[in-house]
Amino acid sequence: MPVSASSRINRAADFASDGLLRGFASDVRTGLSKPQKELHSKYLYDELGSALFEAITHLPEYELTRADERLLEKHGKEIARSIPIPASVIELGSGTGQKTRHILREMSGARYFPIDVSSDALARCEHELAEVAEVYPLQQLYLDGMASAVAHRRSHETLLVLFLGSTIGNFERPCALEFLRDLRRCLEPGDALLVGADLVKAPARMLLAYDDPTGVTAAFDLNLLGRINRELGGNFELRKFEHQALWNDPERRIEMHLRSSADQTVFIEAADLRVSFVAGETIWTESSHKFQPAEMSNMAEQTGFRVRTQWVDHEWPFVESLWVVR
Repeated sequence: MPVSASSRINRAADFASDGLLRGFASDVRTGLSKPQKELHSKYLYDELGSALFEAITHLPEYELTRADERLLEKHGKEIARSIPIPASVIELGSGTGQKTRHILREMSGARYFPIDVSSDALARCEHELAEVAEVYPLQQLYLDGMASAVAHRRSHETLLVLFLGSTIGNFERPCALEFLRDLRRCLEPGDALLVGADLVKAPARMLLAYDDPTGVTAAFDLNLLGRINRELGGNFELRKFEHQALWNDPERRIEMHLRSSADQTVFIEAADLRVSFVAGETIWTESSHKFQPAEMSNMAEQTGFRVRTQWVDHEWPFVESLWVVR
């Protein structure tokens, strides 16, 4: 019998308060010690960061989420009917899972395992999607959550894994392939992966999505320094940093940076780190790689999948690719 959702969240939260905090401190120490200072984008998503990102998805400049949802709404029935039953759905970085409703409502009796680091988002997800699926939230990182969900696989059950919103673009391209191979190792032939990817378009249009005039994305980016202050005993002065979004054409990616506006030194107690900045120096906080449709097919072939179908939104060029495990 499955463990209750509340017990899962509480157990995962207890683990996270210790091991994940040590990992956070270690990653901060490593990243800020590099010549090009950097912080891993996964740490943008604490409770406040997740709420700010949810707000970003409603901005008129951030059309990516609406393109993602248009495709899921239009093709949700086709996606659901392509998955043999009985089936479970596992979603990496689910947030509140609202886009996934379009698929779940077409999969009568499916179990749904949303994986996210935000307990608030998971609580909303469990409450709001209970009418269309059995919901088993997992407050874990992607691969840990995958392992937990796969451990509850039933005999003769097919798994559909969702990796939506172009989160695959946050990985450096070689790391994306490595991550997809890790996912493949969790799955069996016949299981499926639905992966969303943002496509290359005019740089000016893309940049607006990552540097909106209302400043919500800037607050989302700066909150990472605030999180270090709150959780690791840092003393960043947030007013001395500013958000920047840049288009790196050779790498086909948007880069988000936090630029120091002054010479300054910061101490982070839990990381046992004192780090100096000169005016104009940046911390690289996120990459959002953009793709060509053919690239997704190549990635599938390199990582143990085959492409079954692709759907493209042309209003904001974006692709959903349904891959099947070979």
